[in-house]
Amino acid sequence: MKVSKLFGFGTAVVLSGFLLYSCSKDNSKGSEELPPGKQHVSLYLTDDPGFFDNVLVDIKSVKVLIDTCNKKNDDDDDDDHDDHNRVQSNGDHDHDKGKWEREDSCVNWQSLDIKPGVYDLLTLRNGTDTLLANGVIPKGKIKFIKIELGNNNSLVKDSVKYPLKLFPGISSTIIVKVRGGDWDEYTPDRFRLWLDFDVARSVIRVRDGVFYLKPVIVLFTVRATGSVAGVVAPKDAWPVISVYNAADTAYALPFWNGQWRARGLKEGSYTVFVNASNGYKDTTITGVNVVRGKETVLDRITLHK
Repeated sequence: MKVSKLFGFGTAVVLSGFLLYSCSKDNSKGSEELPPGKQHVSLYLTDDPGFFDNVLVDIKSVKVLIDTCNKKNDDDDDDDHDDHNRVQSNGDHDHDKGKWEREDSCVNWQSLDIKPGVYDLLTLRNGTDTLLANGVIPKGKIKFIKIELGNNNSLVKDSVKYPLKLFPGISSTIIVKVRGGDWDEYTPDRFRLWLDFDVARSVIRVRDGVFYLKPVIVLFTVRATGSVAGVVAPKDAWPVISVYNAADTAYALPFWNGQWRARGLKEGSYTVFVNASNGYKDTTITGVNVVRGKETVLDRITLHK
């Protein structure tokens, strides 16, 4: 999850764990002919990890606000280019509410296909993603994504389950602002977008046994960003991996087999820091080059006491 692209709160949670499809399954539909005047959109969710056993979020619906009078969904003509204001909950930024509440002959909300229910965000890490929502909708520019949360949210830490309420002032209606340039048009009129959710930043502990949800997410496409991956051992070192430079920071918690991956990074040179526990020594790797649209694979990292 890139610190430089934090969009505020109220969105990440919403986009977690719907129908579990792979990117290849979505791409396999690319040869099917779309009806005239239609486009296909897909939203994927991936996770920047947190130190919990489970983070369970109740998702009710996902919609997009589309301007059918603007037929180009891949341009970037918005006046507001402030990334930090592109996510808001109902009630925030009152001066901007009309942009996503208003419907007219051109602008209207379109529902996407999802599977409503309670999903575990922590199943999505180290490059794992899930198809959050998708659908065939009228051609036009997508302005906003709206996610409705339910009340059955919770987390599990050290095998104990706790309720997870929205942070005071945060509505269950989540609005994400999207610019046309955010989308990856992988085939004509077929668009996709990834939402990277930072659990560690989004779950706030106010005291023992009391947690609040204040989600933080980042939008990215695989084609426009790069990734870093590798294997770290042994697993009893409980390593936490940071991939960072002056502009971006991403985190990874390796799986049981030591595999890890950090995605959504801008091109550039990064440092990889492995923070070890249980008496193992930390390790730092400098000069890791990240290239747009490619994955940089590091040599196996073996930690020592």
